[in-house]
Amino acid sequence: MATLALTCSLPLQPPSASSQSQSRKLVDTILSTPAQYSSSSSNSYGSLKPIVVNGDPPTFVSAPGRRIVAVGDLHGDLDKARGALETAGVLSSDGQDFWIGGETVLIQLGDILDRGEDELAILSLLKSLDIQAKAHGGAVFQVNGNHETMNVEGDFRYVDNGGLDECIDFLEYLEECEHNWEEAFVSWCAVSGRWKQDRKVSHNYWAPWNLVKRQKGVIARSILMRPGGPLACELARHGVVLKVDDWLFCHGGLLPHHVAYGLERLNREVSQWMKGPSEADDSPQMPFIATRGYDSIVWNRLYSRDSDLEDYQIEQIQSLLEETLQTVGAKAMVVGHTPQPMGVNCKYDCSIWRIDVGMSSGVLGSSPEVLEIRDNKARALRSTRDWSSELQVADYT
Repeated sequence: MATLALTCSLPLQPPSASSQSQSRKLVDTILSTPAQYSSSSSNSYGSLKPIVVNGDPPTFVSAPGRRIVAVGDLHGDLDKARGALETAGVLSSDGQDFWIGGETVLIQLGDILDRGEDELAILSLLKSLDIQAKAHGGAVFQVNGNHETMNVEGDFRYVDNGGLDECIDFLEYLEECEHNWEEAFVSWCAVSGRWKQDRKVSHNYWAPWNLVKRQKGVIARSILMRPGGPLACELARHGVVLKVDDWLFCHGGLLPHHVAYGLERLNREVSQWMKGPSEADDSPQMPFIATRGYDSIVWNRLYSRDSDLEDYQIEQIQSLLEETLQTVGAKAMVVGHTPQPMGVNCKYDCSIWRIDVGMSSGVLGSSPEVLEIRDNKARALRSTRDWSSELQVADYT
């Protein structure tokens, strides 16, 4: 009822019937594609062994022989997200958003939310690509960052006004799709641009963003992202840490006490909190060790610090990193969270890779860069497109 009351009060014009029909045909095509990997899959694709996933959410992944690409923080910038995915060689450049990565494994390191106006569209795009990738022996994985956990917690301090507008639009689109979440969510990336355009035409886009409109946006976002909300449940499909073969992926950084707590346990408890009350647990608590505090997995910046460190501190950090990696049997860790003005880089004998380049126009507006891992060796891939006209902002969290 809250959704109906919210969306019906807004004088937005929905997309034409033809555009809705096209988006639903796209969804039918994507959703009818058979999945190739699962925890119990015995089917292989091509000459490679199947991808095997353990944990719910996925925590340990075996992807023999696959090329791996990792993408850092995207913060609501759909154009830069597409640029990063094209640079990674997994997204078609024709505007059709087709998976062209074959058996590649793509990993996105969180902070899709906040600071931009196309957050849901990016999440939708990754969902669509995951479905397509499975049909080709590939996969798409995500780990949640601090801005995902902040939004589920109800902390909307860094939400762009356009992001609130998108939440309002999406709830109305969900109603148009007769509350079929899978259809609406997967197809949203294909139609969101049209909804945004219609919104800007039907309103004085340059008028002050009034309090009533913002309140409607906050309500819409709360409906979607509160624990147990549909988008929170979508985020709950992803963990806060992922190990693929010999590589660890997380948003901020994994420490020895996180490993001692248990990686699957961490992912499971964060997921249960995002899903909200259930028969098994009527009051799931936010796991502090994973989501709160300066040394939690999503907030930790220890491995991304470069300035004001004494030699003994550098040695201590490297020792913690080595202990963490040895305990879980990993070669290296890949993190986002802290923008790297110099681009994708590694430290501590390349046992830590920092891949948040601040590409979103809401952060640094940098050119997209991604990390490619082949045969256990990593290198940075940089976009060749000219992004110099993008807005650059220095503030970030």
